[in-house]
Amino acid sequence: MILRRRFADLVARQLDLFETDDRPLLADVDQAKAAYDAAEREDAEQAYGDYVDAVDAVKDALAEARDRFAATLDGDTAEEYEAAFERAARKRWRWLA
Repeated sequence: MILRRRFADLVARQLDLFETDDRPLLADVDQAKAAYDAAEREDAEQAYGDYVDAVDAVKDALAEARDRFAATLDGDTAEEYEAAFERAARKRWRWLA
């Protein structure tokens, strides 16, 4: 259990920073999801595609931030950090799963 918590504080701060700095990306997800939920049947497929695109943009930005930090770590430590980062991000934003 100690290993699981090793990066908990660091990752939480990184995700807090992401939430602040990349607020527009997160807002795009919320807006796209709302548009999809409100879409008429004939527009639902396009609205869902827009939602998936918005989620993918957040995933890409998070992966870039994760990888940038992981590059400063040795192999095993980087893998442990990446796993902790992914778990925390999916927990914070369930739609990432």
